[in-house]
Amino acid sequence: MTTTARRTPEPGTWLGIPVFPKAAKQSLQNAEQRKNLAHATGTIRDKRIVRASEVPEWEELRTAAAQIKDRVGRHLDQYLLQAEAAMTAAGVTVHWARDAADANKIVADIAKAKGVDEVVKIKSMVTQEIDLNEHLEAEGIAAWETDLAELIVQLGHDLPSHILVPAIHRNRSEVREIFVKEMGQYGRPAPDGVSDNPPELAEAARLHLREKFLRAKMAVSGGNFIVADTGTLVIVESEGNGRMCLTLPETLVSVVGIEKVLPTLADLEVFLKLLPRSSTGERMNPYTSLWTGVTPCDGPQDLHVILLDNGRSNVLADPEGRAALRCIRCSACLNICPIYERVGGHAYGSPYPGPIGAILGPQLRGLEGANERALPFASSLCGACNDVCPVKIPFTDILVHLRHKVVEHKTAKHPTGEQALMKGAGWVMADGKHLATVQKGSRLAGKMFGDKWIGPLPVPLAGRWLQARDVEPPPTQTFRQWWKKEHEGGAK
Repeated sequence: MTTTARRTPEPGTWLGIPVFPKAAKQSLQNAEQRKNLAHATGTIRDKRIVRASEVPEWEELRTAAAQIKDRVGRHLDQYLLQAEAAMTAAGVTVHWARDAADANKIVADIAKAKGVDEVVKIKSMVTQEIDLNEHLEAEGIAAWETDLAELIVQLGHDLPSHILVPAIHRNRSEVREIFVKEMGQYGRPAPDGVSDNPPELAEAARLHLREKFLRAKMAVSGGNFIVADTGTLVIVESEGNGRMCLTLPETLVSVVGIEKVLPTLADLEVFLKLLPRSSTGERMNPYTSLWTGVTPCDGPQDLHVILLDNGRSNVLADPEGRAALRCIRCSACLNICPIYERVGGHAYGSPYPGPIGAILGPQLRGLEGANERALPFASSLCGACNDVCPVKIPFTDILVHLRHKVVEHKTAKHPTGEQALMKGAGWVMADGKHLATVQKGSRLAGKMFGDKWIGPLPVPLAGRWLQARDVEPPPTQTFRQWWKKEHEGGAK
C-alpha cells in the first residue's frame, strides 16, 4: 500500500501539520534541514540566473506569459468547453470535478472498474492537493510514486517539502538509509552494499520501479498544460518516469486544474521557454510529452482527464487575488524566498509551500482554517518572488490583500481591543476640541510622574511589545501650550 506520513490531525491543517507559526519554530531547530535547503536552493538559484540571462527577450517572455494567463482567466469558460470538445473528439473521456471528493471518487471508481489494486503515478501537485494517495489507500488501492524525489518521500513515510524537488530537505546519506530500510517492504530491495553515491541510488530506484512499471495496468498523472484548440495534454518532466507511465499502462487518468488551459500550441511555446529555466535552471527539460487522444496500439487505450475546480472559481472571482492562477508550478519563488530557505516546506502545512502556497492555499481553501489565516503572514514582503516569477505574479500585493481579508475575517464577529483603540483614536483626531480634551489628561499624567520613566505596562494594556520596553514619562505640557509660549507669547 501507499506509505504516506501519518500524523495526529490538528483542526484546520493539512495532514496534521501544526499551523505555520508553530511549525516554523520547530523547523528552525532542525540545523541539518536548514543546511540542506540552503545548499539546494542556492544551487538552483544560481543556475536559473545563468539560463535566464541567455535569453535576450526574457522580460518580454514573462510579460507574454502573464498576458496569456490573464486572457485564459477572462475567457476560462469558453476555453474549457473548447478543450472538452477537442479531447472528446480525440477519444478522451472528460470528467468535471467540483472538489477533491469528486475527483478522488472518479479516480477510485475508474480503478475499481478496471479491476486494479495498484496504480503508478507521475509527480503531481494537484493530486497532493486533493490527497489522492490517502483516498486510494483507504479504498484498498496502492498508489506508487515513480518520481525519484517523490519515491524518497513516500518510502520515508514523509511529506513533500518542495514543488520541484519534494525531497529537498533530505541529503544523500538519509536517502540511502531510507532505501536500505524501506525498499524491500514495498517491492524490490536496494542492492546489497549500495552506497550514498547518487548514481548508485538512482540505479536502486530504477530497479525498484521497473517491476512496477511493467506490471501496472493504470497510471495517474497531473498535467502542466492542456491546449484548448487541439485537446492536447502536456506533461513536462526530467527523469523519464513520466514517459513510462504515459506509454506502458492501458489506462491513464490525468487530474488537471481548470486554470491549466492554454489557447493554442503557439502559446505553449512561450511557457516551454520559461518553465525549465525557472524551475531546474535548464535550457530545455529532458522529457516533454504531448498526448492528443487515443492512438491505436500506441500508449494508453483508455484516457481520462478530470478537470478540477476545488476552489479555483473562488480565486478567479477575486480581482486582486486571481493572478495566483497564473502559476505554472516552477518553484522559482520558493528557491528565492528567505523564509522558505530557513523553515522548509513542511512548515507551511500545505501541499503548496513557499510564497505561492502563502497566496494560493488560503484562496483555494478559504480562511476558516487557522493555518490558512496564518499563511499570508509567512512572508517578509521583500518582493524577491515578484522578480523571479516567470508569469509575473504580484506576490506581495496579493499577500497584503489577503492579510487585510484575514483581519476582516477575524474581526467580523469579534472586534478586537486594537479596533477599539483605533476607533477611539479616530474620534480624537477628528476634531481639534477632542484632541485638546485628551491633551489635558496627558498634562495631568505628566505632572503626576514628573521626569520618572514608566516601567513595563501590564499585559492587558500593552501586550508583549512593552513587556521588554519602558515607556517615557508623559509630557508636562502639550504642543499647543509650547507653541503659544514660544511663538504667540514672544510676538506680543
